[in-house]
Amino acid sequence: MAKRVRDAVLDSRAARAKLKPQRKPYFRALDRGLHLGYRRGKNGGTWVVRRYVGDEQYTVEALGTADDSQDADGTSILTFHQAQVLARGRAADMAVQEREAALGPSPTVKDAVDAYVEAYERRTGAQGGRKPARGQLTKHVLADEIHDKKLHEITRDSLKEWRRRVADKGLAVDTVRRICNDFRAALNAAAEEHHKRLPAHFVLEVKAGLAATERGHSPVAREAQVLPDADVRRIIAAAWEVDREGGWEGDLARLVLVLAATGARFSQVARLMVGDVQSAQGRIMVPASRKGRGAKKVAKVGVPVGEDVIEALRPAMAGRVGTEPLLVRWKHQQVAPMKWERVARTPWTYSKEFDAPWHEITKRAGLPAGVVPYALRHSSIVRGLRQMLPVRLVAALHDTSSAMIEAHYSAFIVSALDELAAKAVVPLAPHGASVTKLRSA
Repeated sequence: MAKRVRDAVLDSRAARAKLKPQRKPYFRALDRGLHLGYRRGKNGGTWVVRRYVGDEQYTVEALGTADDSQDADGTSILTFHQAQVLARGRAADMAVQEREAALGPSPTVKDAVDAYVEAYERRTGAQGGRKPARGQLTKHVLADEIHDKKLHEITRDSLKEWRRRVADKGLAVDTVRRICNDFRAALNAAAEEHHKRLPAHFVLEVKAGLAATERGHSPVAREAQVLPDADVRRIIAAAWEVDREGGWEGDLARLVLVLAATGARFSQVARLMVGDVQSAQGRIMVPASRKGRGAKKVAKVGVPVGEDVIEALRPAMAGRVGTEPLLVRWKHQQVAPMKWERVARTPWTYSKEFDAPWHEITKRAGLPAGVVPYALRHSSIVRGLRQMLPVRLVAALHDTSSAMIEAHYSAFIVSALDELAAKAVVPLAPHGASVTKLRSA
């Protein structure tokens, strides 16, 4: 138990000058178990802080010189009130350190990133979604000097320095933004997990440090991936050829056809159920993507498709219940060193499974090697804009926002509006009117 201390008068130079020099400091209680001490010497005194740590033991630490003969500077020479503030601050810091020591090693940035990625992969794996790019966080966060920094030491300045180092690697602005978003999510999850061990302002530091400062702009890259309808038809025809030659039994071609017809993302069409194809209404109910946090986001969006698409999907629906996956593929199992056998048809899971056949499809269609499957989505969006559909409707059909459409496809919106505006032009000059040139003065 801490001993009761008789308070000494220490708040003025005159009062301290009356004290006798001695090795043992004079103390004044600041709080229970916390005292501000003044050690009087021949030529002035020094401030110390004493803190009770239990079992009749104290820790004593010097704070600075008292302003007995010099004016205080707030750093090394302190007034009584400045010494009080510093003593309370040091006591709070020591309490945090002791609490951290009792709870075990302090969590680091690496701990936060590893926990976030593992939790995200478990969640998306259970939902049948794609796993995040673990490699991006490993390459740009865990390989950076910030990885071993303790979470309670994270500041907005340290995060801004990290972001600057990532941007200096020459990555695209949108890529840097995606990495920052993943990093922010990892730190926010850690803030929730370790809220008792982190300062209250931790989340604010993360928000300020990883706030986007650059403006992404990629319409040129997207425009290069917009395909005319003739190229889309060639891709679908090539998909059927590759499907037949590879023994896909229609699984590959139907995937490409649905991607082209709906303009949906791979992760969305991979979650389609048999019951999502509404033949009578001529539409497919596409599940909403897991991007964004919109509270008003609908579960599924009805996308109109042609009768040819419905007919192509009928074999995949025949004899199956509505809750079964619509788009599936054969899963193979190795039974011998050079022998594989089909096991069962399972849903498509990751877009990586589609990379090799897509490369063969685009090659067969005579398209450049750089054309990606997402080009089918770009082409579908632009097709809607060129057909004069309202931007809001195009955005709704493709599960995105009007702002994103306007930001990335503005050139196509302007072209469509020009054509629409041209229809409002009418002749205004009188028929057969002649123009007479005025004689100059």
